[in-house]
Amino acid sequence: MENQNSNSKLKAIIAVLSVLLIGSLFYIFKLTSEAKEMQTVVTTTKSDKEAVLKDLAALKSSYDAAIAENTSMSDELIEARDEVTKLMEELKKSKGDVASLSKYKQQYAALEVKMKNMMEEVAVLKVKNQQLTSTIDSTNVVLEDSKKYNQVLVGQNEELAKTVEKGQKLSVTNLKTAAYKQRSSGKQIETDKASRADLLQISFTIAENAIAKTGDKVYYVQVIDAKNNVLGDKATISFGETSLTYSFTTTVNYENKTVNVKEQLPGKDFAKGTYFVNVFDKGELVSKSSFSLR
Repeated sequence: MENQNSNSKLKAIIAVLSVLLIGSLFYIFKLTSEAKEMQTVVTTTKSDKEAVLKDLAALKSSYDAAIAENTSMSDELIEARDEVTKLMEELKKSKGDVASLSKYKQQYAALEVKMKNMMEEVAVLKVKNQQLTSTIDSTNVVLEDSKKYNQVLVGQNEELAKTVEKGQKLSVTNLKTAAYKQRSSGKQIETDKASRADLLQISFTIAENAIAKTGDKVYYVQVIDAKNNVLGDKATISFGETSLTYSFTTTVNYENKTVNVKEQLPGKDFAKGTYFVNVFDKGELVSKSSFSLR
């Protein structure tokens, strides 16, 4: 009887211990499961934080690249890039819990949309800039061509002006000089002896020129004797930096037709030798000749 009571107590104790053991094992399993879940949450949260930081870094790089293109939206792009940078700094300092990560993900998504919209605007601006650049290049080409053409025209006009100027100049030809003896009767007898000469007769022809200016033309005649003396008036006139000593002047009324000019230069004691006669149109020598007296 006593043995039966002892066995019953022992069985009861074993049953209680079994229940306690099972309870302990269940509690330990629960704690282990919760720890694993917590570790999984922490690991997942850390991974999500790194992923968001990576996405933000990529977004910042996109903004940097867009800013480097130096478009008219550079200020707006810089402002948006600074928002991304600020968000990255805040995320780095945060604990990275689920609530904060959710907030940062939402902010990232908003910035990503903003970036997309701004990139679309930048793309439109690029096209417009390319079109504008193309237009400017075309305009520059046209302007350069026009400049070259104008330079050619200026050169042609200058050459034409020079040609016209040359064409307008009167040609003095057939310059002749002869010595004469003046008789008391007024008759003049040509001579080649210096001792008999009383005057020199200089003649020349102004050729016809249809495009020359009409009106009075003044010519300066210079006669130099064998002793290198200028005969006649010996007057001096300056044309710019050039001075001219002449014997006399003759004024011709020119009307685009041939004109024969004849002038006389009185003198005495003419020297023997070679004489030189020069005709000037202002400071320009237009004809010359020589003759000799014996």
